[in-house]
Amino acid sequence: MITLTPRALTELKDLMESQGNPSAALRVWVAGGGCSGLSYGMALDEGQPDAEDELFEQEGVKIVVDPLSLKYMTGSSVDYVDDAMGGGFKIENPNATSSCGCGSSFKTEDSEAGAGGCGSCGCR
Repeated sequence: MITLTPRALTELKDLMESQGNPSAALRVWVAGGGCSGLSYGMALDEGQPDAEDELFEQEGVKIVVDPLSLKYMTGSSVDYVDDAMGGGFKIENPNATSSCGCGSSFKTEDSEAGAGGCGSCGCR
């Protein structure tokens, strides 16, 4: 399961409303790449989930995750944070054994993805 913090729920609802599509889902995925080997992706998805996708719903906000990504993200939460670089969504992943300084890439005990090297995900 993947959950949203109260702040992330508020920000997502506001974002979907401002884009005129309050029924969109948040699609979250994991892809190879980044300093630590795996990186996160998120986007608003207006289409129907694929048959194999997992669908979670929290206070009317749908979260869609493909099975492979869920393997690396089970138990994660999506938060919205403000920092010196501005605001944005951040994933807190209990399965991550290490991550890069910017928090956009990570490694798990199960991941065999090779590290992309410092700077490959844009953090400096």
